[in-house]
Amino acid sequence: MRRLVIFRHAKAVPHGSAPDFDRALAERGLNDAAAAGRYLADEQILPDLALVSPSLRTRQTWERAAPALGEVPVRFEDAIYDASATTLLHIARKAPASVRTLVLVGHNPGMAQLARDLVGHGDRYAFARMKTKFPTSAIAVLDFAADEWSDLGFGGGRLDRFVTPGGDED
Repeated sequence: MRRLVIFRHAKAVPHGSAPDFDRALAERGLNDAAAAGRYLADEQILPDLALVSPSLRTRQTWERAAPALGEVPVRFEDAIYDASATTLLHIARKAPASVRTLVLVGHNPGMAQLARDLVGHGDRYAFARMKTKFPTSAIAVLDFAADEWSDLGFGGGRLDRFVTPGGDED
């Protein structure tokens, strides 16, 4: 089994306050990112590897979430920034075989589309919420009956849960 955690960056300062790549997290984002890390730790969703967009807000999101998760290797992947769902899937498929749980920290619309495209079954209420909105700090946890990351495909995942910063989960 492989587990993919799709984690959208936390709330950033408004557009136009800095170049998009250099936008920092807002106060709410700093708090939400830390809470997301605690949630993952409390639920024992412990990644073996984090692949993170190199933008400031995604790096800050991971930096705030990571302390709750212990020692997790992290790689900053340029290709995650502004990536399509297809590109994000390609990145996930390249994860090392030793990784059982992978977290991707990135941006919409690619992250939301990836989550929707990967789901083949699972919690239908969570899926309905996820299809409606994939807000900042949202986390989708998908499980795959796959031996290798290269076996991941659209429609092949089971949505285990979809969690939003407000704390409502399915």
